[in-house]
Amino acid sequence: MTNAISDIEQAEVILVTGSNTTEMHPVIAACIKRAVRRNHARLIVVDPRKIGLTFYAERWLRPRPGTDVAWINSIMHVILRDGLENKPFIAERTEGFDALGPLLAAYSPERVQKMTGIKSQDIEHAAHMYARASRATILYAMGITQHTSGTDNVKALANLAMLCGHVGVPGAGVNPLRGQNNVQGACDMGALPDVFSGYQPVADEVTRTRMAQAWGVEELPQRPGKTLMEIMEGAGSGDIRALFIMGENPMLSDPDLHHVASCLGHLEFLVVQDIFLTETAKLADVVLPGASFAEKDGTFTNTERRAQRVRQAIPPIQGCRPDWKILCDLASRLGVPMSYETPRAVMDEIASVTPSYAGISYRRIGKKGIQWPCLATDHPGTPYLHKGRFARGKGRFHPVDYAPPPEVPDTDYPLYLSTGRVLYHWHTGTMTRRTRGLVECAPECEVEISPKDADIHDIRDGDPVQITSRRGRITAKARITEKAVPGMIFVPFHFAEAAVNELTLRDVDPVAKIPGIKVCAVKLQKAG
Repeated sequence: MTNAISDIEQAEVILVTGSNTTEMHPVIAACIKRAVRRNHARLIVVDPRKIGLTFYAERWLRPRPGTDVAWINSIMHVILRDGLENKPFIAERTEGFDALGPLLAAYSPERVQKMTGIKSQDIEHAAHMYARASRATILYAMGITQHTSGTDNVKALANLAMLCGHVGVPGAGVNPLRGQNNVQGACDMGALPDVFSGYQPVADEVTRTRMAQAWGVEELPQRPGKTLMEIMEGAGSGDIRALFIMGENPMLSDPDLHHVASCLGHLEFLVVQDIFLTETAKLADVVLPGASFAEKDGTFTNTERRAQRVRQAIPPIQGCRPDWKILCDLASRLGVPMSYETPRAVMDEIASVTPSYAGISYRRIGKKGIQWPCLATDHPGTPYLHKGRFARGKGRFHPVDYAPPPEVPDTDYPLYLSTGRVLYHWHTGTMTRRTRGLVECAPECEVEISPKDADIHDIRDGDPVQITSRRGRITAKARITEKAVPGMIFVPFHFAEAAVNELTLRDVDPVAKIPGIKVCAVKLQKAG
């Protein structure tokens, strides 16, 4: 996030897209609701489904799945057409603006209405709301990124924010809501194929030399590694023969699960480190039992870039060990001795080699935490980014054109399928589906179907239904609801017995290599 969570309540206009915030990020959703109720913020929700926040929205735009670049470009078209862009901000703080106008000329609201299904007057109203606001914030999640156009979707939102100057001030910004509690921290620590900690590129010779000296090795590889989807393909082709999976369950979370199972089956050796015997761990040659968050010390860095302490509450279950101890022992046995005495020592090393974490320590984190970048021990942290200037100097506009998703409904598979989470379960259900109260609230997989589609397929609420794509077939329980849009069904991915990712596409975004999980074509029928 460019801004802090508390900034949401300072916004005059809030644009939420690709995020079922009330169920996925309920604490942040509470901030949005307070902003609307108490501070009279104006809310725009862009989502095909009738999510909880639509009841608080002044404008609800329902696009067809996979058409995000089109409607974002159309909002910018209206802003430029009506002279609402922030001309001083564009002139002083950005570059590449001249290339934006010619591309946006083709995205009139009338044309985009045909492409997206959003009424032209709603596009115009949303454009005026966002552009005329003194402070406007954009919040998005994986409904924007998990597309084959995910990178373009994010670039388009960044273009919109810069066009109106809603960057580098409180109550504004472009704010991705991270999908898991420490995924921001994992990325910060270099759990990406092309960077060291703090997003320092492995291709940079100076950075490589400095990191090698800090770690006491002669040299480090300059070639980036592979992304998750590339790793799976490598396992399937035999290029990757052994794999270590830690705290992840790709046998439920990855797309096209039949393909995932095939790829993992080609490995010579699979190790899984986790706190439960997940669907993936059941395939492993060796399972290393880790400790849960409550059984270890350390830090999490959350979605607003805030590093926070995690303190051990109970001793680890017998036979389980904190992840950092397991990794240190493995590294030492592989010839790279790691002899940290405590998690505090690890944090001290992080600060010594990571400029954005240089001023962060256990002592300074305290109870509130610190937001990076925190560049020195007397630096207070950074509540919002890009104040006065962008990290690269000037912000660059990246004009992006709309491209349809690789698979859309046809006569054989006439419905869109989208997938995500429900309030009572988290990710692949490894923990929440072992929690009695949560299981009582959401005991089984339900597919959301609009009343119109239920009538077409002669389906009643509670009927078992079969959902089929070009990759697989599952059976789930029908939930007929106005939340669903006609022509589209929604299935959560928490349930192994109805694993929706048996149906989804493994086509990826060409830049980020993230799979287009949010859009695929399916057919629906009553089971049996």
